[in-house]
Amino acid sequence: MFDFGKWTSAFNEWLLGSGMADWLAVLIECVIIAVMILGVYTVLALFYILYERKLCAWFQCRLGPMRVGRWGLLQVFADMFKILIKELICLKGTDRFLFKLAPYLVITSSVVMLACLPWGNGLQIIDWNIGIFFVLAVSSVGVLGILLAGWSSNNKYTLIGAMRSGAQMVSYEISLGLAIMTIVVLAGTMDISQLVAEQADAWFLFKGHIPAIIAFIIYVIAATAETNRGPFDLPEAEHELTAGYHTEYSGIHFGFFYLAEYLNLFIVSGIASLMFLGGWMPLHVPGWEGFNHVMDFIPSPVWFILKAFFISFIIIWFKWTFPRVRIDQLLSFEWKYLMPFALANLLLMTVFVALGWHF
Repeated sequence: MFDFGKWTSAFNEWLLGSGMADWLAVLIECVIIAVMILGVYTVLALFYILYERKLCAWFQCRLGPMRVGRWGLLQVFADMFKILIKELICLKGTDRFLFKLAPYLVITSSVVMLACLPWGNGLQIIDWNIGIFFVLAVSSVGVLGILLAGWSSNNKYTLIGAMRSGAQMVSYEISLGLAIMTIVVLAGTMDISQLVAEQADAWFLFKGHIPAIIAFIIYVIAATAETNRGPFDLPEAEHELTAGYHTEYSGIHFGFFYLAEYLNLFIVSGIASLMFLGGWMPLHVPGWEGFNHVMDFIPSPVWFILKAFFISFIIIWFKWTFPRVRIDQLLSFEWKYLMPFALANLLLMTVFVALGWHF
């Protein structure tokens, strides 16, 4: 499989060897990477908005947006342009500094997590030996932005939505982390690149037997709640709270929350593909050398993106299939059922690894 690291290394050597100061070369690299991340972030967010609207229409036996562009493909660009020209409004009584800071906290957390994902063979920006721990830590910052948005808006609906979101995200982060740690126990490392390399012969979903399958199910459920997706979208319950924690936001500030919600859907899907489905690693079957050779011809970024889209499809399917649950049912399900199952499954995986009952 082609290693994109050859291109990045060659560019780095050319830039450092061009005669400019080292600090300037590093600064230019950082600026280029930042622009690329923001570009990918925007394109992915716009794609996911259209992706969900079309899937929703398909589930409900209708067409979805069809007026702007061929098959409605330009509808998301029209929506983006409309958001950009909207006036930014701060109502009387709001904490202006925190009100304006909140969306930037949410979007920053989302962008940093996006930079941690392994997009392909040699296409990874942040790669540490504790990469998974770093991703879990950064993911916890987003809830601070949501809490600040709800509190600083000086509105009872936004405050209730923010408190719901804080309780929900903090609760389901436990099950999410336990599902990820189950795979970390199987892999024996937190290094993201090493996690992908360990799945060269078979993905962890198949190597880990029953505990890996249980961890995958727990992860998908917890990730759905963590991203405030239906049927766990209590913080944005429009019938009760008008729009939840971002009720008072307008213009690009509202757009930041909107984009971050859809990008978080891609990010949790990308982490699921990394932990359970091999990340950018092709599908390899031991003993099927011809089949494995054919799979290697598919570029590694294509594998990663397709796997992430598949997980996203499952999460979107949840939203348009199950009705919204009550807040007491949501928290009861986490603390009484999901977290104990995740703890027991982590212990089961530890036993499997200690006894060598895995491929």
